[in-house]
Amino acid sequence: MINGARVPPDAIYLDYQATTPTDPRVVDAMMPYLVQRFGNPHSTSHAFGQEAADAVERAREQVAALIGAEAREIVFTSGATESNNLAIKGAVRFLKSRRSKLVTVATEHKCVLESCRTLVAEGCELTVLPVDRDGRLDLDRLAAAIDDRTALVSVMAVNNEIGVIQDLAAIGAIARAAGALFHTDAAQAFGKVPLDVTAQKIDLMSISGHKVYAPKGIGALYVRRRPRVRLEPLFSGGGQERGLRSGTLAPALIVALGAAAEIAGRERAAEADRLGGLAASFLDRLTEALEGVAVHGNRTDRIPGNLNVGFAGVSALALMAALPDLALSVGSACTSADVEPSYVLSALGLDDATAASAVRIGFGRFTTEAELLRAAGRMIAAVAGLRSAGLRPALEAAT
Repeated sequence: MINGARVPPDAIYLDYQATTPTDPRVVDAMMPYLVQRFGNPHSTSHAFGQEAADAVERAREQVAALIGAEAREIVFTSGATESNNLAIKGAVRFLKSRRSKLVTVATEHKCVLESCRTLVAEGCELTVLPVDRDGRLDLDRLAAAIDDRTALVSVMAVNNEIGVIQDLAAIGAIARAAGALFHTDAAQAFGKVPLDVTAQKIDLMSISGHKVYAPKGIGALYVRRRPRVRLEPLFSGGGQERGLRSGTLAPALIVALGAAAEIAGRERAAEADRLGGLAASFLDRLTEALEGVAVHGNRTDRIPGNLNVGFAGVSALALMAALPDLALSVGSACTSADVEPSYVLSALGLDDATAASAVRIGFGRFTTEAELLRAAGRMIAAVAGLRSAGLRPALEAAT
């Protein structure tokens, strides 16, 4: 326990975009590789190492199957942040002598934006495209931004704050036609929406384990082999993972990611239907009981487990403080006591006050209807209480 933090006994977890609990089936799959099957997968001269190596390759197949890739196109990493860094920096540095431009979007994850800015400091040219009020990229603007010097286009598959899904197939076609590589950060999409690297013309895809019910500390990068994508590695070592990611692999974590991918492949469609129903019911309860409820981001092109909701006249931070038993995320970050609006919500054109009222509500595999009934009731009571405590004029001004 740090700073007195303790999970309340009746807490309800609604932050599935931040992380997911590890599925017990995934834990069961990985546990033997923490204890009995402890071999180094790179020491294949004996049975201990070969057993671990076989497990790694099986997981590689499981991950590849979920995105329509070949097993040998999967490179294991520590997570999506490393995968994004390797994809963006690795691809552009390799191509820099011929192509030194890159294109991305204002609503990307910070590790993508910061990777791009690092390349700008190295002499590359960056175009950051806006999104519309729904959080979608204008494909005509994308096409106009690409030329024969563009090395890479990086567009997130599903936004982590607002859950909006981009048209990957259309983006991939535009990039491919111009001879540019297409990278997508699929941390929030992997296992939740259909992905096919061939049909969507994706050259590089970043994957995170802990967003899909595997543990933290494991992820992957899909790297296309035909036509071949070349990358400069981020660091040196023994040349593991096709020379792209040196270091001893962690079989237990890799097995966990493989098991999580296989489970997601079997259950994705049914789970999407279930979560869509829960989200719709939850939102209906809020809008029936409260005025001034706004959903941020496209209402249809979004993953069913995400709601980014604002309550007119109510600060998200105040709402969070009033709901210590609900695990939510705010649409703004608090740094050194200064509250700054979410750059994602600002990119949608929301003013600071509207952005500062937003909370992200994330549903997942272990969310129950009973939990959402309780959560909706608590949220409605908290919003009404905050408004009755002197915030009614702000509500009327907003509506």
